[in-house]
Amino acid sequence: MRTDRLTWLLAPLHAVALATAAKSFRDNPILGNPALNRAGLHVLRIRAAAAMAARRRRHLAAAVDAADATALDRDGFVLKSGFLPQPQFAALKAQALGLAAPAREMMQGDAVTRRIALDARALARSPSLRGLAEDSRWLGLIRYAGSSALEPALYIQTIFSRAVPNALDPQTHLHADTFHPTVKAWFFLTDVAADDGPFTYVPGSHRLTPERLCWEREVSIRARACADNETQEGSFRIAESELAALGLPPPRTFAVPANTLIVADTMGFHARGRSLRPSMRVELWAYGRRNPFLPWLGWDLAAFPGIKGRAVPLAWAAADLGEWLGFGRNPWRAAGVSTPTEPPRLDLFKPSSATRTENKGPPVAQVGG
Repeated sequence: MRTDRLTWLLAPLHAVALATAAKSFRDNPILGNPALNRAGLHVLRIRAAAAMAARRRRHLAAAVDAADATALDRDGFVLKSGFLPQPQFAALKAQALGLAAPAREMMQGDAVTRRIALDARALARSPSLRGLAEDSRWLGLIRYAGSSALEPALYIQTIFSRAVPNALDPQTHLHADTFHPTVKAWFFLTDVAADDGPFTYVPGSHRLTPERLCWEREVSIRARACADNETQEGSFRIAESELAALGLPPPRTFAVPANTLIVADTMGFHARGRSLRPSMRVELWAYGRRNPFLPWLGWDLAAFPGIKGRAVPLAWAAADLGEWLGFGRNPWRAAGVSTPTEPPRLDLFKPSSATRTENKGPPVAQVGG
């Protein structure tokens, strides 16, 4: 009875969320309502978001090479081998791998991901990294793929595959991040072999074909009751055996050398390839996601004065505070000052490593300025 009353009290907020990037079928009873999705609610949101994205991309096209825009429109990704001149790449790699800064780590299945935020403080120490962060080619591709003049979150990311004996990393399952165009970019600082967990993408899977829309409708009807947590949260999983029925080709695996850039619309189906042994890959990783229903290009909160260059540390601090207040565990555990290649902090993921009862006060997070 108490839950029912709370649902009714929150109904106006759940309704307003329909016009935002909200995607959780589990947390929002309107988004997750099977009858509404059978009637087409989820598909309507997808179509509306896609129309807005196409409109914004027309205004962003001038900032990217025509061939790259064509590749992104056709395939959902663009690959740029040898993105930087070799001397410039060597300087950037040395600065990135030698950077010691506050790090966060998360465990998913048998993999550990470390992220070091390239905020204003870190970039001030690393001119080569700052040069890439401000590179118009880099920003143009990210913003076109993300269909917005957004301020991407930028990290040095290290993936430690097969770091612990555990269940399979859920990121190795083909999935779409959400229901609308979003962007992720990988600029590889180390070579990635075919058996070292390479990025994988299904070419053309970002396009809203009749088959894709039909599949989205069917999954949306059962998403809230699905046993898969990520699907409940709106990141739909798909089996490779289902791709042919959607008119899609097999996934493409990107075993690439260092100094390769991949920018992708992650509404397309993608995954982290399965590593056959313990391995490590290091990359500059950028991410951008905005309210898909906004008609204008700018007004990204991360670009506002006082937030620009500090958005990631502020978000981490907010998540830490939310955990201390009892609103749920922050999966990104503070790992102290670290370089990208130091071994992962497996002690962070023991059940007793971080509980509210152990803390004597709100957590303190370093925020770059």
